[in-house]
Amino acid sequence: MSSLLLKTVHISSATGSYILFFLRGIWSLNGSAIMSQRWIKIVPHVVDTLLIVSAITLAFSIRQYPFVNAWLTAKVIALLLYIGLGFVALRYGRSKTVRLSAWIMAQLVFTYIVLVAISHNPWPFGS
Repeated sequence: MSSLLLKTVHISSATGSYILFFLRGIWSLNGSAIMSQRWIKIVPHVVDTLLIVSAITLAFSIRQYPFVNAWLTAKVIALLLYIGLGFVALRYGRSKTVRLSAWIMAQLVFTYIVLVAISHNPWPFGS
């Protein structure tokens, strides 16, 4: 698979994953019945699996690795934080305020991940 195709799959799945997270956050905070539909429990996992597989394959194809290249290490650590905040926002937050705060913080972490991906710099806001 070409690097360009791999990058396109990665960016597309990252976009899809974010859109699904954003919508699930809104639906969850509003108590929407859509959150109990079967597809909403399956599709995000499929998209996230594609995202992770494309990320790993892309890292190998460009020969850049977490814990070797600082920017990729920053992305992985931020991804783990994003996932943790997602769990709080969508599942484990005890109050609506906690869930909303985690959901908003996850948006900021996602923005950081994108900026790091674009700049290949763990400090994308300056030197």
